[in-house]
Amino acid sequence: MRLIAIGDNVVDIYKERNEMFPGGNALNVAVLAKHSGAEHTAFIGIIGNDDAGDHIIDSLEKNNVDISRIRRACGESGKAYVDLNEDGDRIFVGSNKGGIQSMLKIRLTEEDYQLIKQYDVLHTSIYSSLEHDLETLKESIQLSFDFSNHYDQEILKQVCPHITFAFLSGSHLSEIEIKELCEEIHSLGTPYVVVTRGSTGVMMSHKGEIYEKGIVEANVIDTLGAGDSFIAGFLTSYLDNQSIQDALEYASHRASRTCEVNGAFGYGKKMDSKLFSK
Repeated sequence: MRLIAIGDNVVDIYKERNEMFPGGNALNVAVLAKHSGAEHTAFIGIIGNDDAGDHIIDSLEKNNVDISRIRRACGESGKAYVDLNEDGDRIFVGSNKGGIQSMLKIRLTEEDYQLIKQYDVLHTSIYSSLEHDLETLKESIQLSFDFSNHYDQEILKQVCPHITFAFLSGSHLSEIEIKELCEEIHSLGTPYVVVTRGSTGVMMSHKGEIYEKGIVEANVIDTLGAGDSFIAGFLTSYLDNQSIQDALEYASHRASRTCEVNGAFGYGKKMDSKLFSK
């Protein structure tokens, strides 16, 4: 199984630890799919030419992710400032609003498409500004899209006709509301819909069937990246010919393991505290 991810990347800065970790949904899924057993993964994104960007590149290389089509731009890499509560749950307390990648936009080239066609699935997110490319991309590859908790009618109608896998955060929704949301997304053309519900687990809908999976217990240190790990685990397992239920089980175990490390997949780097200015 081969996965490519395009879009958002940051360093998650833990102010109390004086440390930064590579992150961002698309980047995390590329790395964590590799950890989940994907044969090959790649990442395309815009990264600043600062120390944070160097650390992102170094982390991707050390995790054997193809970075041949990454763009380096003059400016700050994306930064998210993170605190943890006593339960290990993440609390985002600020950001530089994506840094240089928020001022630019990935323009996919013929060389990018030649790389993309070598993969089984492309994952991106609501934070990656790739919505206008989905109609063209779907002609070359299956698409996976993480909406997080940003899924109003406009964005659903724009994205869902073009994607195969939809991932959404729905811990605030009732079971009835989740089922109604799944039906709406199916009606727009997306065959697989996965709604994560935090400590309640996951609900998934496909071809009229509802699947559920509770969380797997973990010695929680940090929940950052658990949802991304679930996505990576599910896609890797399911597209490697496992059943939906087995893929949900595997993904839940991968997410629980992520909760047992700092950052989405480790690779922390100590920082100069003067760099913490927002």
